[in-house]
Amino acid sequence: MAAEDHQQGHRQRLRERLLRGGEGALADYELLEMVLFLSQLRGDTKPLAKELLKKFGSLSGVFGASLENLQALKGFGETSAAIFKMIRVIGTRLAQEEIRTKSILSDREQLVRYCRLRIEDATVEQFHVFFLDIKLQLIVDEIHRKGTIDQAVVYPREIIKQALHYGASHLLLAHNHPSGDCTPSRADIDLTRYLMEAGEKLGIQVQDHLIISATGYVSLREGGVLTPAP
Repeated sequence: MAAEDHQQGHRQRLRERLLRGGEGALADYELLEMVLFLSQLRGDTKPLAKELLKKFGSLSGVFGASLENLQALKGFGETSAAIFKMIRVIGTRLAQEEIRTKSILSDREQLVRYCRLRIEDATVEQFHVFFLDIKLQLIVDEIHRKGTIDQAVVYPREIIKQALHYGASHLLLAHNHPSGDCTPSRADIDLTRYLMEAGEKLGIQVQDHLIISATGYVSLREGGVLTPAP
């Protein structure tokens, strides 16, 4: 009973620190401990919380991990998976609500954070397309393709077809590099230029193409691949 009492006391102390403290009241592993409290009503969740951070590198890495990879860890069951998925979905929807209220390009850092939330498994390459209206506000964003660790096959004709379907005037492209190196490949550059040329004929402008990793991003517009919008 002594060990059980100690764990309950530890949980209560974390709750009090969270409620009374500011944003930095708890360390990352302590926040994960508290999330795990919801699925593990008894016992010490600290070891699993620290193992999650060790394996996936950061909070964003943990919540961006696939459910399959999460559940491969001992002690991480279906209930924990559902709770982590719920938190991720809530975070994504809150971020989407924020970017819908203004031009999507007005806050680049917020946009990058949203893209990272949308990438559900950072271990494979995913290609996203943001379809924008004449005011550069979001109509819809879609995962165009998921691929392997270093490639996602993209179909430009499908992207243009969807843009016409949504009545989009602008496109924003984004994909991740699981390796962490955001340097654009020759294929990334060629694809962007091809979509620019195809879209221009139909009055659809490619605003930017972002390449994202867990630690940084590269804008092809800032890199000179796209010419400035008129």
